Amino acid sequence: MLPTTTPYQETAPRVALPSAALLNALHDALISERRLLDDLIAQMRRQREAVGADDIQGVDDSTFATHRILATLGQARQRRRQLNVLLGGSEDCTLRELEDLLGDLVDDRVREARSRLQQAADVLTREVGMNRKLLREALTATDQHVRTLVGSPSLPSTYVAEGQAPPTSVAGRGILLNRAV
Repeated sequence: MLPTTTPYQETAPRVALPSAALLNALHDALISERRLLDDLIAQMRRQREAVGADDIQGVDDSTFATHRILATLGQARQRRRQLNVLLGGSEDCTLRELEDLLGDLVDDRVREARSRLQQAADVLTREVGMNRKLLREALTATDQHVRTLVGSPSLPSTYVAEGQAPPTSVAGRGILLNRAV
């Protein structure tokens, strides 16, 4: 007769019930992150207005403010990662995963704060996309304007397009060198 062994069963780690203080801290962290995202949204809009008005100082100011807010947001996210660990999740645990992990312990105000944070992140994503497009168009227009002022060709002449070289005007080129010789 062979001795019977019970198969090894891996037990799931037990998560201690989070205290009300930890849930309050999570709520506060979500609220502060949302406020920072709202501030970033406002800066994106200010930056668009400054670009539209050709206000270089306004663009510079909004860029500086954006960097400052992003640094603060990085600290807020670090705080939330620490709370994730304290609440029984991992640092990389998403808010939905943490909410699923905690189940009924998560109250409506935390769910509402998570939802508002997600909405703010979605709005910020759209605002950043609009700014990228506007800045790209502004850079293209500025580049074209400078090329026109300098008299450079509108297309880069590094590669020949479709097998034919663009016509070049030889008249104005080399005048300085020819006079110096």
